[in-house]
Amino acid sequence: MRKGRIIWGIAGILLLGMLADLKYNPDGSLSKWFGDTAAVLVGEADSENRTKGPAFGRVARSGGVSVAEPMADLVVEPGEFEMSAAPAPAGGYVYGTLDDAARQVYDEIYEVLMKHEEKTAMSTLDSELLDRAYKAVCADYGGIFWASGYVYTQYTRGDELIELEFAPQYTMTKEERDVWQEQIDAKVDRIIEEISGEISAEISAETAAGETAVPDDYRKARKVFDYLSSHVDYVVGSPDNQNIISVFLNGETVCQGYACATQYLLAELGIECAVITGEAEGEAHAWNLAKLDGEYYYIDTTWGNSTYTNKESGVSRFINYNYFGVTTWDLMQTHHPNDYFVLPECTAVDDNYYIREGKYFSEWNPDAVGNLYREAYETGNSAVSVRFATKELYERYRAWFISEKHIADYCSGISTLYYVEDRTQNVLTFSFS
Repeated sequence: MRKGRIIWGIAGILLLGMLADLKYNPDGSLSKWFGDTAAVLVGEADSENRTKGPAFGRVARSGGVSVAEPMADLVVEPGEFEMSAAPAPAGGYVYGTLDDAARQVYDEIYEVLMKHEEKTAMSTLDSELLDRAYKAVCADYGGIFWASGYVYTQYTRGDELIELEFAPQYTMTKEERDVWQEQIDAKVDRIIEEISGEISAEISAETAAGETAVPDDYRKARKVFDYLSSHVDYVVGSPDNQNIISVFLNGETVCQGYACATQYLLAELGIECAVITGEAEGEAHAWNLAKLDGEYYYIDTTWGNSTYTNKESGVSRFINYNYFGVTTWDLMQTHHPNDYFVLPECTAVDDNYYIREGKYFSEWNPDAVGNLYREAYETGNSAVSVRFATKELYERYRAWFISEKHIADYCSGISTLYYVEDRTQNVLTFSFS
């Protein structure tokens, strides 16, 4: 009598990367069934019901009842898997960090998801490799909004593991997905058109002023950051907040939605970007790794929304650039990524917002800083932020402008000053709204 063993595992589509590895069963134990055909759950099958050759069963759990279905003889042997023709993934940052075996499984998962197939036998028998490859696909493709995870089933012949089956957990039908995608595409096209128009206007103005201006990755990424930070609200419990539907169609999301939408838009603009998950200040969080002008930087669009980062400040909404284009060292002061993938050591600073915009100071120059505040005050900008190289320099500027009230030297007639402090990143923000 042959024995089949089936192991079930479920994982969300990253779900901020905090779900457990797929090493468990829903009921906490292995599901077992005995018999020569799938028609018999326990006990010997009648001789007339026996099938020729190896027969295996698949257990589907619904409402606590186990039901076995017949399954045809397996035609795919380990090591002999072939992918049918399908759109090949472009392969993002995470894909490039995988070994050949993981890339093969990554490609297979991508194919199934894009085709909206029910299930497939994988080229690997390793459930941990499957999990790693699935997380990699989700990290590289933030636009996968129609799946919330997957189930894997392992089949054995005796004590030998012979097949691993992958079945995505879809949240909608292919027809429903197409309708959503059409709406998302229309919205994204409008956003890209708006961003492109703003970049063209900036370049024209800078060129007319005799400055060198190019539509580089920094400009594109900053425009994406600006748009999402100012047009999408952080709302806990918002519908579809783990995917891009919440961002592009509802305008309300949480960190996973921000990160997926950032990846999606940057990919549309030709910029390599991945969704990174982990913790930030002790809470599950998601952000991005992006390659800007040839170097890797971290971007946290969620924290760009000042209504999220400064809930209690009373300062009107502004875009918080403290985590746009930051290094690994900067990020690790507050963020701690999961160890699912190999991440680069980000050391470049040229495309950091504060350095790129001339709002980073490493020495004492109160007039230069004061003039930045003055310009914002006189032009009616709601807020302006300046970053300082060290904690000591930050405290010295803070005392000068706030405690000693020298802000009045640069902002004539100012009677009330609202400010936001980020002592981790040494950023002082003044609000003039």
